Amino acid sequence: MCGRFAITTPSDAMAQLFSGQPSNDLPNVPNYNVCPTNPVHVVQCGENGRRLVSMRWGFLPHWYGSPSNGPLLINARAETLAQKPAFAEACRQRRCLVPASGFFEWTKADDGSRQPWYFQRRDGGILAFGAIWQSWGGETEAIQTCAIVTTAANAHVAAIHHRMPLVLEPDVWAKWLGEEGHGAASLMQPAAEDMLCYHPVDPQVNSNRAEGEALIEPFHAADTPPGRLL
Repeated sequence: MCGRFAITTPSDAMAQLFSGQPSNDLPNVPNYNVCPTNPVHVVQCGENGRRLVSMRWGFLPHWYGSPSNGPLLINARAETLAQKPAFAEACRQRRCLVPASGFFEWTKADDGSRQPWYFQRRDGGILAFGAIWQSWGGETEAIQTCAIVTTAANAHVAAIHHRMPLVLEPDVWAKWLGEEGHGAASLMQPAAEDMLCYHPVDPQVNSNRAEGEALIEPFHAADTPPGRLL
């Protein structure tokens, strides 16, 4: 799954990278601890081309009576995306990209404590998560919402967690966004084994109130296996 991530790239640089027109209400960056229900940067394709916009991270199906009317849908499994009533239409018509600098996953120790790990590209580049979006509410009070698509983890990530976000390379962004016709289903595969690296980070990130660059810096606790620094 993907339950927390970081974004450090300036909004204007993101807009340029994704060839999108930026909206004027984009979230503040850097944010080293992006949490569910936070506003996030989203690349979507419209009638006039790509746009970089702000959306609530937490997909709201149209039948929810309120944002808290059902489960918090921050992720959507690739294997069932097209069949789930909440996601099926969005899967066909409203795919988008969520830029990120890296994401967090956790392991649990025998004593129940949770150790966070930070994943990022080996080449230091930005990640583009495949996602879907939904406009919820009335026309005057519509909330734009999104969920990040996840896949089974590749062997490298599986050492920490059995799921991972769908990471899409630049050469397939257009296909995922629907700019190049059909075929998006074929893109829902784990990232290449050598794309990502990871390291342990300070458990303070376990709090959704934690802030600052230190949250993504390597953390060397006495019981952290050095072999995990991959």
